[in-house]
Amino acid sequence: MSSTAAALSPGEQLRASYLATRSFTDQIAQPLSAEDCTVQSMDDASPTKWHLAHTTWFFETFILRTQSDYREFDPEFNFLFNSYYNSIGRQYPRSRRGLISRPGMQQVEDYRNHVDREMSRRLGCDDFATQNAELLQIGINHEQQHQELMLTDAKHMLSCNPTWPIYRDDPFDRAVAERAERWIEVPDGMHDIGHEGDGFAYDNESPRHATHLHATSIATTLVTNGEFLEFVQDGGYERPEFWLSMGWATVQQDNWDAPLYWVQQDGRWHQFTLAGLVPVDPDWPVTHVSYFEADAFARWAGKRLPTEFQWEAACQIANRSSDVSLEQEPFADVLMKQNKCIHPTRSPAGLMGGVWQWTCSSYAGYPGYRPPAGAVGEYNGKFMCNQYVLRGGSVATSSNHIRDTYRNFFPPEARWQFTGIRLADD
Repeated sequence: MSSTAAALSPGEQLRASYLATRSFTDQIAQPLSAEDCTVQSMDDASPTKWHLAHTTWFFETFILRTQSDYREFDPEFNFLFNSYYNSIGRQYPRSRRGLISRPGMQQVEDYRNHVDREMSRRLGCDDFATQNAELLQIGINHEQQHQELMLTDAKHMLSCNPTWPIYRDDPFDRAVAERAERWIEVPDGMHDIGHEGDGFAYDNESPRHATHLHATSIATTLVTNGEFLEFVQDGGYERPEFWLSMGWATVQQDNWDAPLYWVQQDGRWHQFTLAGLVPVDPDWPVTHVSYFEADAFARWAGKRLPTEFQWEAACQIANRSSDVSLEQEPFADVLMKQNKCIHPTRSPAGLMGGVWQWTCSSYAGYPGYRPPAGAVGEYNGKFMCNQYVLRGGSVATSSNHIRDTYRNFFPPEARWQFTGIRLADD
């Protein structure tokens, strides 16, 4: 914490964090037109306008509506912008969010301004801030998750346009030369896994517990486009021996022959980025691959994907052996501040950043896990089924929204997020 932040009262610190988070959300939405913000390109994605309203609904619902003197902006929003909180009430179907043409963007902006004024004013009272500190931290981190979704959902939406429109015409980050590949040795034995101590963490990162790990090696570099292109050229998408049964069925059903956003033009592979269509750079980390593709590549390469526990243990070892500053790694806030394209172009110095890294671990609760009581308990626990864990964050993640215990999760066919591959070996 800086000396300036330390001099602020608890309410002032929370207000500054709240307003900074809300401002960054608006910055992400700024390059998009009102028409862009309404489109829903697939069931897994949501319109930008919906993200803007839903994150606002979260603060209004869980904090402001508990205040007797608060006047809600529009009662209909409780139905339109509730995502999946069944204990709060009914929700508008996720797959039809793109049909919500009204409220329009101006009214959603008015809604955000209304809630921001109320939150900012009330955070001037330290008692209010103290009483709601835990919910505020959850709400801030919840909005940061939606900032990432706004970027990936907007990218998918723009990719559906045959003219390959540009989100922001920013140059790519090429400042750091690629490091030589080496391996982090994780020794056989007991390792402590999970969050403990100060600082925010989600409930699914606890309780901290000891688990036995067999000796393994984790690559210090991410799998590159060039390496993945070798898999493609070797008939990787045509050879069922590398694929899980469900993965092979998905390849056949959806006609996959390369990562999402790879297209061939004039006999050469290109990939769609937030700065438009560019030739596939062999040195960049491969991204927008599913668990099925990551697992198939690992089998083809004679390696495997790490478990999430091996990944976390390797991250702990890497952090002890080097001075890694997340504020220097390719995260969304860092890249935007530098006016660089939000796209992975290098492996980070540590294990965090660049792309979300698939592990071979199914998403489940740790020993002794219990979801919190009330609606907030619906945030993580009820999704512990048919999902795989990803670690490390990506270029769409903010640098103050990631830690080595963070557990992301998606179904194995998902690939619209910035997902990639870090290999393990025995």
